[in-house]
Amino acid sequence: MNKNNLIPRWRLMLSRTLRQAWVRAALYCAGGVVTALLAWRFQFHVSEDLALSVGADAVGNVLAILASSMLTVTTFSLTVLVGALGSASSGVTPRATTLWSEDRRAHNALATFLGAFMFSVVGIIALSTHLYGPGGRLVLLGATVGVIGLIVVTLLRWMQQLTRFGRVGETIRLVEQAAAAALRARRDHPHLGGVAPDPAQRQPRPVYPERIGYVQHVDMAELSRALRGREVMLDVAALPGAFVHPATPLAWVDAGMDAASQRAVCDAFLVEHDRAWEQDPRFGLSVLAEIGSRSLPPTAADYGTAIAVIGAGLRVLSNWVPAPQGPPAEPEHPRIRVPALRTEDLVEDFFAPLAREGAGIVQVPVRLQKTLDALRSLSPERFDASARRASALVTEHAALALTLPSEKAAVEALTLR
Repeated sequence: MNKNNLIPRWRLMLSRTLRQAWVRAALYCAGGVVTALLAWRFQFHVSEDLALSVGADAVGNVLAILASSMLTVTTFSLTVLVGALGSASSGVTPRATTLWSEDRRAHNALATFLGAFMFSVVGIIALSTHLYGPGGRLVLLGATVGVIGLIVVTLLRWMQQLTRFGRVGETIRLVEQAAAAALRARRDHPHLGGVAPDPAQRQPRPVYPERIGYVQHVDMAELSRALRGREVMLDVAALPGAFVHPATPLAWVDAGMDAASQRAVCDAFLVEHDRAWEQDPRFGLSVLAEIGSRSLPPTAADYGTAIAVIGAGLRVLSNWVPAPQGPPAEPEHPRIRVPALRTEDLVEDFFAPLAREGAGIVQVPVRLQKTLDALRSLSPERFDASARRASALVTEHAALALTLPSEKAAVEALTLR
């Protein structure tokens, strides 16, 4: 089972930190420095005659060329990355830039170039201080050849990546992957490891946040610890993706819970200025819909992108189809009641913006109707009611926006009954 929704706060923050570009670059730079210094350690195992016969003295010139070229390549790569982020922000959606800024292939390229630069600089400094003898120069030359090989492989991969970097189609793919992963995780754990809520038995005391923003993560383990072993229930009121303020309950707790425990409950909810991808599949669907909407009039006239987005949305929502399961697993947090996502909300988040913005281009509502029919066919018990409501909305928007009776009739004929 996918347990991405159940990770504790510290693992989430560690994962986000490791996805930052500077972390990998710092590790590669440290590796470059260590590699250059290891040549001094192993120089005593190399014969001086062998080193002189190979021509290890040439390593200084090679390192100088490598240092200057790597600095240029790194600057160029950073320029490309910044340009791609700007292009994705203005041409696609600013919400997708976080996915591009965490792209591992771009991080690997930048980290490799920086690490090679640091290796070259440290090697040149060591050579200037006569730290290496003939054997050390030979070892350093061998390490330099290995670094050059790594650079060549990285450059070839980076060239391939540059052909897709910041493109609309690649952005759609990244958003689709993030949304599908979050939706699969929520499908496997609809209550985040807790149990279904019981409105008739909701706890009486609300716990309010101290910040205004979006709930990004709910630490279920921390909520369980906040109960301190007491045989009482806790009701989660704000799911990831919810916008909260100091008058919005995050959770409902027992009337006898002390102030310290209530504070621990509040701290279990990560509230930030922006929505996040990990526990919020509705955010991914909304971003997909935004990409499709921005490709339509009056912003643009690229209904092909909208149709590509509709296909991506179908693939994402197909992950909401119940998976074959054996005996139900015991909940990890039986004292915490968490609402499940509503299928109606997922369908509305994706289809409503596209139905509104694409109503005047007959190809868009026709494709929306066919996609809704496909969803209902995939899982009638899960999508039937919400698909019929969305289909009626698509037909209403098209009836107002389209002018040709034949086009209106084409959309009407596909309406789900």
